[in-house]
Amino acid sequence: MAERRVPLAKRHRKDRIFRRGCQIIASMSAGILAILLIAIVFEGVGALNANFLSGAPDPDPAVAGMFPAIMGSLWLLVLTMLVALPLGVAAAIVLEEFRPKHKVLRKAHAFIQLNITNLSGVPSVVFGILGLTVFVSMFGLFGNERDPLLETGATYVDQFYNQGDFIIEVPIDDPMAPETVPVDGMTIYTYEGTAMELNLLGDDDDWPEDEEIAMRSLYSWDLPGRNKERNWWYFRLPFGRGVLAGALTLMLVILPIIIISSQEALRAVPSSLRQASLGLGATPWQTVRRVTLPAAFPGILTGAIIAMSRAIGEAAPLLMIAGIVFITRAPSNLMDDFTAMPLQIYNWAGRPQKEFHDLAASGIIVLLTALLLFNAIAVFLRQKLQKPLS
Repeated sequence: MAERRVPLAKRHRKDRIFRRGCQIIASMSAGILAILLIAIVFEGVGALNANFLSGAPDPDPAVAGMFPAIMGSLWLLVLTMLVALPLGVAAAIVLEEFRPKHKVLRKAHAFIQLNITNLSGVPSVVFGILGLTVFVSMFGLFGNERDPLLETGATYVDQFYNQGDFIIEVPIDDPMAPETVPVDGMTIYTYEGTAMELNLLGDDDDWPEDEEIAMRSLYSWDLPGRNKERNWWYFRLPFGRGVLAGALTLMLVILPIIIISSQEALRAVPSSLRQASLGLGATPWQTVRRVTLPAAFPGILTGAIIAMSRAIGEAAPLLMIAGIVFITRAPSNLMDDFTAMPLQIYNWAGRPQKEFHDLAASGIIVLLTALLLFNAIAVFLRQKLQKPLS
């Protein structure tokens, strides 16, 4: 049966129609995006000022800001990068450069590779549910946030507020010990950390006029409040709804992306370089460390930065971890409560008042600026570090 031939002119006409259709769809998409961006800029540029960048959320939209959200995103970004980048690059090196030769191991390798590819397409909210179960509560195996199994980096103090509005602190060794009872002459600390001897007053004693004595004086009936002071490296098990749990959840979101992009960068390195290194007597690990990895570094770095730019804009997994809470201060330790820019924008966008919608638009401008900055850094580093392989 003779093959049916399509006239050349008809094929060219179909090709032109297809190209015109793609151009029209692309132009419409770009136009819609431009309209959205222009609307956001016009709506949010009025609320974008120094107070917005340095202030905290407030019920009054005129004085509200998003500094805690910016710092929360920065904490999340740094912690996510410190965990995801080494794990992702190491996994890519093992999967790409040290392929197993045994039949069973090759099947396991293919199974792992298939799952990594599939995980890159899983909705991020699924990772949020996983992070809530694994990192926040740790399956309930290590107690809870109020009674953790392990805790380090925290000191407990009993705080007194005396009649002169001075703060007096008494360090506590056992957090379960009863509250401190004031005793004359006991060692106390001022809020600045200066050690002093307590001056205990009776019910009939007058409050001392000397400020130095007043700042270390208490009445015998004064009662303290138990307070926990945390260092920035404060750590506990389970993690609870803190910055570390949020960062580890975002790590799950972007880890498949980093692994796949790092594998592609390693594949782009010519095999002749590996063969030449091995031929000169280098071990496989020396070849990876001194030849393959430096050559693939620009591509790995670009993929990592793009993955981090996705992480900074994620809201769904963070909603599962932190929720919409009213946070007025930046995180101060690994286990501290936090908010992030996407969460703050979501909060403002859900308010009925137009002023909060303007704040949400301003927050979107800040978030888009951060995303564009990340992508610009990725392009710059790629161009700067890209070297011809020889």
